[in-house]
Amino acid sequence: MSTFAGLETAKRAMNTSQSALYTTSHNIANANTPGYSRQKVNMSTTTPFPTAGFNAPKIPGQIGTGVEADAIIRIRDSFLDDQYRGETNKLGYYQSQATALEKMEEIMNEPSDSGLAATMDMFWKSLQDLAADPTNDGAKSVVRQRGIAVAETFNYLSTSIKNVQKDLQNEISVTEKQVNSLLNQINNLNQQISDVEPHGYVPNDLYDRRDNLLDELSGLVDISVSYQQNGGQPHPSAVGTAVVYLSNGENSTRSAMLVGKNTVNEIKVNFNTNDLVSGVTVGNQTISMDEFKSNGKLRGLVESYGFETSSNPVNGTYANMLAELDYMAFTFANEFNAVHATGASSAMINGGPAPAPNFFASENGGAISNQKDFASKIGISTEIYQNLDNIATASLSDLSAGNAENVTKLANVITTVQAFGPYNTTFKNYYESIIGDMAVQAQEANRLTSNSTTLKDAVENRRMSTSQVSLDEEMTNMVQFQHAYNAAARMISLTDELLDTIINGMGRAGR
Repeated sequence: MSTFAGLETAKRAMNTSQSALYTTSHNIANANTPGYSRQKVNMSTTTPFPTAGFNAPKIPGQIGTGVEADAIIRIRDSFLDDQYRGETNKLGYYQSQATALEKMEEIMNEPSDSGLAATMDMFWKSLQDLAADPTNDGAKSVVRQRGIAVAETFNYLSTSIKNVQKDLQNEISVTEKQVNSLLNQINNLNQQISDVEPHGYVPNDLYDRRDNLLDELSGLVDISVSYQQNGGQPHPSAVGTAVVYLSNGENSTRSAMLVGKNTVNEIKVNFNTNDLVSGVTVGNQTISMDEFKSNGKLRGLVESYGFETSSNPVNGTYANMLAELDYMAFTFANEFNAVHATGASSAMINGGPAPAPNFFASENGGAISNQKDFASKIGISTEIYQNLDNIATASLSDLSAGNAENVTKLANVITTVQAFGPYNTTFKNYYESIIGDMAVQAQEANRLTSNSTTLKDAVENRRMSTSQVSLDEEMTNMVQFQHAYNAAARMISLTDELLDTIINGMGRAGR
């Protein structure tokens, strides 16, 4: 070996220790940087001397030539990344549903003294009071006012739910833009990474930034990620270009590509003529709601807002509640009006026109003709509003002023079992079943949100225990690499002394 080989070996040791110290400094500087993965220098021995060959010198064995920094790599577990994104995706889905149901519970306000159930009870009580004295104009006035209160409560519930539904539509639009922004950022990072990797470098900080974006994206839509190697001469530890697919629910099938190599397919939520979500478009590919099974915040918002499928034109928490309110208001108003029309009012008893007018009407006193949006339009008919004598209290078989038979029938509309869709039940019980279903859904969404939060936090803790910077560990590494650097420097000093002996001390014998 050359006399100067020792200098070269020590120099390599100093350079490698210096790289390790700089990497330790980088770790310490980013100890509090969100999403940063700690890095380490991958050290490997250099080629020993001599190499195998016909003219290799005959020495007892190969002599090591030192160390080199093979690569600076991230400490990251891709399995934990996949787990974290899966739990983040579930949390985004359940959290958006829980928030939407919480707002609905605030609007419905049941059980309470001011909800629809209490308003119906007061209306029923006013009819009972009128039955005790059907000629009392004060009691008739209370019936009219309680009827107005029932109509206004339906109006309030329908309008309030529509307002929140409009907010959900805006949030869907914001989430859509957020998804597309993340897709473009991921694509930009892909391009930066593809510019670096072919030269043999490993852009760890760019990987971290891309992984952070993928984590955030997973909370909005369900994704699966694969990696495509870049050209050139990439290092074996290079990750490559991230190819992101829209995953389709629990079976994890890939329904559409979101980000490819130099490609971005933005997502767009489609609405039908009834302002319900009909599906999504990814690039040039349209996915119906029958096929769009991707969880995440976007899916949770869509299911809360309302959507259509091939088997059901109306689905979703808010769309279903609006349809139920319209159905209840329409069914109750028609049944009440039908019973009211079979009775006789004071105006009829005094020679007025027959039959008795409708008690409830559509907006502005119009006729009841369409169930859709009726909860927001129900009101008191013009005839009842203008003249209390048009309230039909008596039966047609007995036109005496004190007859209260029809008022009793009107009161029984609320408590009599009748057909509500597939169920035979009272109006009050049917409404209570709707409120009960809503409460169960809210409870389930809150429970699953809590479970998903716990699982996400558990995975995040495991991931952080692997990737997060430990200042204690870095301080230990710093001392270790510092000693290695000092030892290499001392080795250079020693080699310098040896060379001084050879150069300046040899060949002087006998002088």
